[in-house]
Amino acid sequence: MLKKDQKVNWCIVDGSTLHLQDKTLPYGSAEELNLPTEHAVIIGELDGTPCAWLNVSELDYELKMTPLRDLLSFPEATFLMASRAVQYGYMSVSQRFCSHCGGRNRLNHNQLAMQCSDCRTLHYPRIFPCIIVAIRKDDKILLAHHARHQSGMHTVIAGFVEVGETLEQCVAREVKEETGINITNIRYFGSQPWAFPSSMMMAFLADYDSGEVRVDKFELSSAGWFGASELPPIAPKGTIARALIEHTLGCEIEQHHDFISNT
Repeated sequence: MLKKDQKVNWCIVDGSTLHLQDKTLPYGSAEELNLPTEHAVIIGELDGTPCAWLNVSELDYELKMTPLRDLLSFPEATFLMASRAVQYGYMSVSQRFCSHCGGRNRLNHNQLAMQCSDCRTLHYPRIFPCIIVAIRKDDKILLAHHARHQSGMHTVIAGFVEVGETLEQCVAREVKEETGINITNIRYFGSQPWAFPSSMMMAFLADYDSGEVRVDKFELSSAGWFGASELPPIAPKGTIARALIEHTLGCEIEQHHDFISNT
């Protein structure tokens, strides 16, 4: 158990929000910050300093919370640690009951998993595999505006992996279903944990092969080919979508193309 005088970084979470102090993760002992230790769990380290996860529901007072998305501009290690805490928080509220026997689950601090009080089955955090892909045609990239977005943000194609398919099959299927085009030369780019609420984004690059863009109106409002000089508002810095866009176009996109959520 965490000692009251042990200085750590704190990831205090509520849904997909975290408490910040001086625009960063709080640092200090539980004693100094007036935080309980009995429900705090060490989940990793940042620059050699332990990080503790604590759900805000364990506090008897309110804290100002900041959306995880606002931490995208933080150092990657900090964003990933915050994402980890958010996903553990999601596990603790979404997996309260055992899927085997219906018993009550409790957090197993050693395994960082929920464990059934009756049958003792361990339930680890659920991670949902997703693909995200940037498609290049000559010197342009395919960008889409999603039907679920009320904003003007455009981004690359993404979707959930289905049972029994490879990642590459998922890439080709999602692109075909959402835009009607065929792609080739599918290759891996990178990955990013995406705690909204608990996904793993696996990113790919691909080249246009054939077909005309015809969008699935249930998924997309529009889609089209864009060059570096004609970009609409796009996914913000820190997202793997932005990294895919910049890599495909071969340049760093200027800040005025960033999507800003309050405009």
